[in-house]
Amino acid sequence: MAKLKIMKGDQVKVIRGNYRDMVGAVLEVFPDKDRVRVEGVNMRKRHTRPSQQNQDGGIISFEAPIHISNVMLVEPGSEDASRVRIRVEEDGTKERISVKSGNPIAKPQ
Repeated sequence: MAKLKIMKGDQVKVIRGNYRDMVGAVLEVFPDKDRVRVEGVNMRKRHTRPSQQNQDGGIISFEAPIHISNVMLVEPGSEDASRVRIRVEEDGTKERISVKSGNPIAKPQ
């Protein structure tokens, strides 16, 4: 299991599949399965029965996970997607760096 460079809250661009070129925020990361859920991407529908929590039942739309290799991190302040590299500072802190521009990428709030 590799360490993932994409975190919850990052803006990512889909580079493969039916949702190619869509940009959205990462809702959830599944590091053990190498998958991420992206806002508005890979929408699925589920038919649910009425239950205690959902009295009406009906059709629920939700984002299904996609493989992390199908997304690239979008640099803040631009629409360019770039690969990410980790740079270790002399004091031991780690920082994400955009490969395309060389600018640091801050962690999402």
